[in-house]
Amino acid sequence: MGTEQTLEANQLILKQKLKVIDTDVHHELSSLHDLVPYLSDHWKRYITDYEWKPIKTTPFHQVRQGTKHRNDAFPEAGPPGSSFELLQKQLLDENDMTYAVLGGWFHECTVATGWFEFAAARASAYNDYTIEKFLNRDKRLLGSITIPRDPVAAVREIERVGSHPQMVQVMLSVGNFAWGDPYYHPIFEAANRMGLAIGMHLSADISVSGGDFLRYYVAWRSAHPQAYMTQVISLITNGVFDKFPNLKVGFIEGGFEWVPFMMNRMDSAYKALRQETPWVKRMPSDYFRDNMKFSTQPWNDISSEHFLSIVDMMGSEDMLMFSSDYPHWDFDSPKRTLPPKIPQSLKEKILYNNAADLYKL
Repeated sequence: MGTEQTLEANQLILKQKLKVIDTDVHHELSSLHDLVPYLSDHWKRYITDYEWKPIKTTPFHQVRQGTKHRNDAFPEAGPPGSSFELLQKQLLDENDMTYAVLGGWFHECTVATGWFEFAAARASAYNDYTIEKFLNRDKRLLGSITIPRDPVAAVREIERVGSHPQMVQVMLSVGNFAWGDPYYHPIFEAANRMGLAIGMHLSADISVSGGDFLRYYVAWRSAHPQAYMTQVISLITNGVFDKFPNLKVGFIEGGFEWVPFMMNRMDSAYKALRQETPWVKRMPSDYFRDNMKFSTQPWNDISSEHFLSIVDMMGSEDMLMFSSDYPHWDFDSPKRTLPPKIPQSLKEKILYNNAADLYKL
């Protein structure tokens, strides 16, 4: 988008004062010691005495830590996203957000392939930290429930905090395993029963290529859609939406340009091979339109015509949601993200209405 078009779109949004829901905000701990007040004596000593640290597995993870954020998002102490005051000022106030959805510590359910008891304790502590330090301080903030990978412990945590009025979804990391497996269906049942959406977000601690870790950050970032495609296929073919037809899933920070391709690809395979999955009662593209939504971030600089053609191929204006990815380096402002030459009704849906539907606001 050119500079003049960007300014025009910016001024238009400001003038119209459109409602905005940001579906991808990363808040952080200032340190692991932030969890200690919310842990039992049994578990807190693993941090205070034994100096437990999360396992970082990607070869570029540590290199990226100092450069993956906005330069102006660093508080006086702690990493970007750990200061409520700075997040409130830079995101909520400066962008006039109606709501912003905090993503949470979603990698807990991917990295913890064992020692589920400690993972469950950390997830509970993080949820309590999020409620006290963020949600209770600004009603514009909405929360995501962090869960461990173990379904029994996950359901227990969903039931524990799922009734909080600002908790709107259960966050799952797009990991090296497929969430559609029936082993994980109790998680979907609990979320559906509690009236919560499911959010899926990629974690830097996993491979996205279907094999070993990619060698470079640029390669890993380019491969994001592969991981989301795998999860979409798994959810549909394992009958998640046939079991829970009212369940909604938001796919966050995975882009959206690949969605029409996957809708057509799955429809074609289903027509030829539907006898393999008799429990799947509808065309895959129907589940996309009725049960899934996709965030705009990471946004690509495409023309209005190109953007509208993607929406047309989706066959629905109700599938895209705005996301900023604050406080990361590729932050997208709602004032300049969308192409200028799109219908007002579509702009309102992407900036607010579609996410409001997902989160039942």
